Amino acid sequence: MIVEMVTGATKEQVDHVVDKARALGFGIQLNQGTDKTVVAILGSHTGKTSTDIFAVLPGVESVSRIMKSYKLASLEFNPKPTKIKLSGIVIGGKRLAIMAGPCAVESESQLMETAKAVQKLGATVVRGGAFKPRTSPFAFQGLKEEGVKLLAKVKTDLGIPVISEVTDIRDIELLAKNVDILQVGTRNMQNFTLLKELSKLRKPILLKRGLAATVTEWLTAADYLLAEGNKNVILCERGIRTFEDSIRFSMDISSIAVIKRFSHLPIIVDPSHAAGHYAYVPSIAKAAIAAGADGLLIEVHPNPEEALVDGLQSLNLPNFEKLMNELRPIAEAVGRSI
Repeated sequence: MIVEMVTGATKEQVDHVVDKARALGFGIQLNQGTDKTVVAILGSHTGKTSTDIFAVLPGVESVSRIMKSYKLASLEFNPKPTKIKLSGIVIGGKRLAIMAGPCAVESESQLMETAKAVQKLGATVVRGGAFKPRTSPFAFQGLKEEGVKLLAKVKTDLGIPVISEVTDIRDIELLAKNVDILQVGTRNMQNFTLLKELSKLRKPILLKRGLAATVTEWLTAADYLLAEGNKNVILCERGIRTFEDSIRFSMDISSIAVIKRFSHLPIIVDPSHAAGHYAYVPSIAKAAIAAGADGLLIEVHPNPEEALVDGLQSLNLPNFEKLMNELRPIAEAVGRSI
């Protein structure tokens, strides 16, 4: 249930609504804008409660129900698109957020070479995996803490934000101290214990869509991250598993339009994991920007032939430069910039 307060509602009027909701056993979440406050009333039995109980209270403009399973990620709760400010950039703004770098941090020289190059070419965030959850336990699992330290060095030396995946509750503190955006991978989209801990942070969290998750399940998972008041949530479409086997995962371009229609959260696209092959990455990336995505998460490696992880889907530096040049006119055509 969403309670929209009148413009200029007093703190006492908002508190009255909050106290009433809590007295009825509901949870609440506030969205305090510059002009208006919206109160989300949360609980499994809100459907059995009359909206008049809140509509009659002083300072209340309207009360409506949200029938979707996700509440806090919905456009009803926050009718204005969320913009996440981060080290001089805005994710969800006019300028596209291009996050680029190696799938896995392998060495200081590899990471620094890539970071300098992608920054020069227009990337706004450097990506790099320190903890690498792999299908096989015998595959390279990442440099772990050493990798995090190398990402922190890139952040300090180059003055560019960095993003890395968190896979375990025990690593949250380490990553939160050293990186700017914590990424929740597709396999952890419904790791609710991890999501609950991350919701206590006030740092940006990037939530990838699950391998076979619906958009509704994805947005409901985002509610876990929003539940403790962290408003800095970014969605990432990375393709879903279907019957098609000519490409690694089927990129659901339509999900961008669906998210824009029903949610206030920014959405970026990972064309690398959907493609599984560098040859398909540019086409998917360009389609995503044309469809309205707020940015891209692209795997770039200075020498993909020697990459320890996902070399086949990584762009080399010349190909990344070519893609960035091709993206600019597409971005301009949809009112964005790089």
